[in-house]
Amino acid sequence: MDGSTNSLDDVSAESSTGCPDRLSLMEVRLQAQEDEITLLKSSLADALRKLRLHDQQIPLLKQQLIAVNPAAARVLNHSCYVDGISKPCRLSTSSLDGCNQTFTRVRRNSERSKDSQDKTKLRLSKKAASSTNLLTRSPSLESRAKDLISSTGSQGSRRGTQSQSIKMFIRGRPITMYIPSDILNYEELKIDLPSQKLDLDWVYGYRGRDCRANLYLLPSGEAVYFIACVVVLYHISNQTQRHYRKHTDCVRCLAIHPDKVRVASGQTAGVDKDGKPLQPFVHIWDSNTLVTLQQIGLGTFERGVGSVAFSNSDAGTFLCVIDDSNEHMLSVWDWNKNIKHAEVKSTNEAVLAVEFSPTDTNNIISCGKSHVYFWTMSGFTMTKKQGIFGKYKKPKFIMCFVFSLTGDVLTGDSEGNILTWGKSAADIKTLGKGAKETLQIMKQTRAHEGSVFTMCLLQGGALLSGGGKDRKIIRWSADLAPERECEIPEKFGAVRTIADVDGEELLVGTTRNAILRGSFSDGFVAIVQGHVDETWGLATHPSQNIFLTCGNDRQVCVWNAEDHKLDWCTPLEESGLCADFCPNGALVSVGLSTGRWVVLDLQTKEVVSDLTDGNEQLSVMRYSPDGSFLAVGSHDNFIYIYNVTDAGRRYTRFGKCTGHSSFITHLDWSKDGKYIMSNSGDYEILYWDVASGCKLLRNRFESKDREWASYTCVLGFHVMGVWLEGSDGTDINALCRSHNKSMVAVADDFCKVHLFKYPCPKLKAPSYKYEGHGSHVTNVRFTHNDTHLLSLGGKDTCILQWRVKGAGTGDNKEHLASSSTVRSSSCSPENGT
Repeated sequence: MDGSTNSLDDVSAESSTGCPDRLSLMEVRLQAQEDEITLLKSSLADALRKLRLHDQQIPLLKQQLIAVNPAAARVLNHSCYVDGISKPCRLSTSSLDGCNQTFTRVRRNSERSKDSQDKTKLRLSKKAASSTNLLTRSPSLESRAKDLISSTGSQGSRRGTQSQSIKMFIRGRPITMYIPSDILNYEELKIDLPSQKLDLDWVYGYRGRDCRANLYLLPSGEAVYFIACVVVLYHISNQTQRHYRKHTDCVRCLAIHPDKVRVASGQTAGVDKDGKPLQPFVHIWDSNTLVTLQQIGLGTFERGVGSVAFSNSDAGTFLCVIDDSNEHMLSVWDWNKNIKHAEVKSTNEAVLAVEFSPTDTNNIISCGKSHVYFWTMSGFTMTKKQGIFGKYKKPKFIMCFVFSLTGDVLTGDSEGNILTWGKSAADIKTLGKGAKETLQIMKQTRAHEGSVFTMCLLQGGALLSGGGKDRKIIRWSADLAPERECEIPEKFGAVRTIADVDGEELLVGTTRNAILRGSFSDGFVAIVQGHVDETWGLATHPSQNIFLTCGNDRQVCVWNAEDHKLDWCTPLEESGLCADFCPNGALVSVGLSTGRWVVLDLQTKEVVSDLTDGNEQLSVMRYSPDGSFLAVGSHDNFIYIYNVTDAGRRYTRFGKCTGHSSFITHLDWSKDGKYIMSNSGDYEILYWDVASGCKLLRNRFESKDREWASYTCVLGFHVMGVWLEGSDGTDINALCRSHNKSMVAVADDFCKVHLFKYPCPKLKAPSYKYEGHGSHVTNVRFTHNDTHLLSLGGKDTCILQWRVKGAGTGDNKEHLASSSTVRSSSCSPENGT
């Protein structure tokens, strides 16, 4: 593990130089081709299934026609007689027209001789015989048989199926939605905004894996750091959070003004929902009020903002910014006036840090891959001098630097050395007359095994350094003599950044996205923790304020939503992609990336069951409401059903649901625990009778009034309104209905969380949308009492906890208490007022 830390950091340092456009284009084309193949496969499977069902309906249709008139039966027999052999075949349009003409004559003759009761019966018979009309207008083959049977057999029949179903289209594929019986007039339905709203309550995680100098302590006692699009102000003693949320994409860097109140934060560019690049910028804001004071650089910076720094000697008048363009443009701004003072190309190599000299605003230093530059600002121009390593080995990366109290510059590099740079007289013999003084290496100090990731200067002139491979924090005297050292636990990764609290106590940010608090004498404990790779699995406890997450970092984490802490974490052998709590609350099942799934005991943290279904990744785990069954949805297109006994500790295979033509994405159990509704990757909705042996319900119309214990399927009549017009089927990653059935939360592919009223069965339903994630939102879940909503970010590894406020929730004592303070909100209605 230690040996890879340095190389990973080198890779992350080089990543800011840009990714190859051709490779990105090829990946996009490949994904598009895979999507088309999936769609073609699903369309073929759907057509074959409908053809089989149509052939099964031929005998039924013949019986209906014979019951009405023998002449019509002869027409049908003629159309199904080929080469002297009677065989089932599909009705042609001409033969169906003949049926229509026959029944028209029958109807006319009968109307002259029968009474009004017979007229009604014949009109119902005519409905059954109008096969052409049925075959061209009915939304599915299943509903055809339903129409024929119901309309010919009873006089109390209501309107036909075609008026009780509607269609939505995803990527051109029609999806039929059957309207429940309790909705008498679908067209007159009005969908309003939900009566509830969300407020950001807590942010779990810290971005230390690929960002530097992003942890500071304010005089207010708050640690300021960032993850995703949120800058977090965490009060260490009070254990409360405030959030600055004016960024539109992932925050990449921080700088604290000399007054220790104002903060500058820069973000990456990002893209909009159509894939078009957005413009990055820097915000300067007040940490007391969370009010934005200035926005600079919009339209100037490219790709993102990599480093920012305030000047010191002039009370913070200027701000230096280096962007992530190919040339890593360095610009100096009079930020209060929003005026760019100077701009120059920096280097084509990765830049990791920039700072003003503490004594001279005109002197700036930047460092990164294979360089350290000393800049001089004269008026509106910038000139640079490259640091000369001379007899010393030139490191691959200059990782960090600080200014000593004597005016020297100390740099930490990827070779594990601290280099002392000092001014020296000009070498007239070499450079000639007029040569100016230069900065040269005066001393080399061996500090760490592996890279020196960070350095922090203490008030008395002592120095702290943090190592990568050795995970050590070393305290040095002013003349760089080692005084004390300690090693942080391996599970937290390497030291990323250090913030001084009081000269003794420290805050340490790590490469595994944790913030530690402690000292050399007492050791360190984590006060902030998070995942370190993409997260997908999320489950909330059925009766307690705890939730579970898992992801590609092969960690299962159980969190306390009330105390805002990580209760425990255990490693997995593979990536965890989905999870669900057993209804008794004592166990949780976790689906992995290889078809394997495990059941964990929440008390002992031990694996009580370990099984495998197929060899492809699992996408959903779902217990039945009474806990007697477990459904396992897989990317091999199957749903595996298990009997659950021994209080959730024993699992035996009950059956397998076979019928989907693409991978399973979501599923839900009916309220009585007998049926399953499932979605697949080709936008298919299927229903299963589990109690009768995992049978596929051919007639989906019969499930329109069924009650569902949960609602996480993204395709269904009751949640049809969450889809935007023109959606491609992957725009929504997850949704969750609240337990009180009043709202539904949606996780989309554009970094947003949406809140809709439930049900929302009409397209373009209004919603509230909430920002905060810097990556696709992979999952959402309500807590057991609907007082909070949890949302997972994918690549941003962030967990956001939202407080539900409004009608039906209340802020009574029974609800989950929260000690956090929120002064900013980023809520906006979509298609609503």
